[in-house]
Formats: sequence, structure tokens, C-alpha cells
Amino acid sequence: MIHGPGNKGNLNLLYNVARKGIPWPLGAFDNKRSFTSIDNLTYLIHELLEQDIASGIYNIADDEALSTNEIIKIIGETRSRKCNIWRVNKELIKGVAVLGNILHLPLNQDRLNKLTENYIVSNEKLKKALGIDYLPVSAREGLIKTIRSFE
Repeated sequence: MIHGPGNKGNLNLLYNVARKGIPWPLGAFDNKRSFTSIDNLTYLIHELLEQDIASGIYNIADDEALSTNEIIKIIGETRSRKCNIWRVNKELIKGVAVLGNILHLPLNQDRLNKLTENYIVSNEKLKKALGIDYLPVSAREGLIKTIRSFE
């Protein structure tokens, strides 16, 4: 996911849940996701235009992957408000998701998987090709900048 000021998408939905004080009930799931801040994306595009690297497939992502729980904590810290993360038993949540399939509830197995699965990509191949050790903006810094743009 690419994010930055004016972002529209799932990060906004998560922000609005946290802003309204709705507890995050999936805290027992420890998933990690790769993100890309618009600042790092523009930096990498600039570097790609300036340098001649071998043709290939390269992943663009911030240097660190973040969990949904970490994102919610960052949202709370950025807003100077504590966000509630509930660690509801995983098996109970999975049972509710199965019930959601049957009763056509908002939380079903498909949606639960999307909310709790890992999606991590490595940017090491691209950084090596460009001769970069670290991207200029950490995942946390980029996320804070995006969250501040929501207010």
C-alpha cells in the first residue's frame, strides 16, 4: 500500500475506527504488512531515473513492515489518545467469522483473512541495485505524516 497526505483507502478506514474510539478486537493476531510512503516512492523513482540499473522485477516498500496493532498504536500516539486493542481469543474470532459466512455478517472468513494475514515484500534487491542502505523516511515517520494529514 502506498500512503501519504490525501490518502484514500484502508488506512483511512482504520484511522476512523481508532478516531471514534472503537476498540480493535483483532489484537491477538500478529500480522505484518509492507507499506510505502509517498516520500520514499518519489525518492526511489528519482533514483531510478538518475541511475541505470539492470532490468528486472523490484519490490518497492519501506524498510520496515508494520503490524496492524502497531499502526493502531501509532494512530493513537499521533492523535495523543490511547487506542484500545483487544486481544480477543483467536479461536473465538475465527468462530464468529465462520458464523459470518452463514449469516452474511460484516466479519466473515474472507474478510478476517484479509485483516490478519501477513503481506511482506523485501526492498533489498532494489536498494542493492541503487546502492542505498536505507530509505530516507522510516515506515513509522511516513505513517505519522499520513495520519497527520487526516486531521
